[in-house]
Amino acid sequence: MKFAIVVGKFYEDLAARLVAGAQEVFAGEADVYEVPGAYELPLAAQYLAETGRYAGVACLGAVIRGETDHYDYVCAETARGIMEVSLKTGVPCAFGVLTVENMDQALARTGGGKRDQGAHAAEAVITLAKLKTELA
Repeated sequence: MKFAIVVGKFYEDLAARLVAGAQEVFAGEADVYEVPGAYELPLAAQYLAETGRYAGVACLGAVIRGETDHYDYVCAETARGIMEVSLKTGVPCAFGVLTVENMDQALARTGGGKRDQGAHAAEAVITLAKLKTELA
């Protein structure tokens, strides 16, 4: 099975850590595609899913709460969009987007350990892709 990672690069250091966690699970074999931020993840995931080349897509990025409502809109629409792609295409697309209050929380959820969001997204994609194959 071939997998893809699409990552929002708005927080470049966090993006790199998330990709590293996912690639560890994917054994470094996933293709990586970059987009500007979290809001662009669903459309990129749809493009990748529709190619038929990938058994699943790990969608990675970070949104850190600021002083406006922008955080709420970006988080909600990104999550909804990624789920919609999964349901529409049948290709598992995992929500590996950090939705946190501050950088300390983001760092605690990247870079290894049992709270690594990149790794969790990759694990979810693999699990669902295997389930799909088993049921086919």
